[in-house]
Amino acid sequence: MSRNINIEVKTTYQFLQVFNGILELTDKEMQVLSNFIDLGDTVNLCSSENKKKVATELGIKDPNTLNNYVKRLKDKGAITKTKDGYRLSGLLSSNKGATITIKDDRVPSN
Repeated sequence: MSRNINIEVKTTYQFLQVFNGILELTDKEMQVLSNFIDLGDTVNLCSSENKKKVATELGIKDPNTLNNYVKRLKDKGAITKTKDGYRLSGLLSSNKGATITIKDDRVPSN
């Protein structure tokens, strides 16, 4: 048996919450990532300029502090390293929404 779940999200942060069971991001990591995504840079998500903007938005004094978050986001598979910098992982990069299908193959117990 399978079930489809439709989840309406209004913010990037809410979108990330849907996938957080897979990614296991902390609340702060989701805040940082959603701010990077909202900047709209698909070539180098975590550029120096983007780090400055995100740091300002989140009230972080030193943009280089975000390097720790970038590493954790990469290690957790939310972003991937490319020759041009970092981009959003394939799981999160669709702007067409997502459909979650849960397939239940459990054997009923009697």
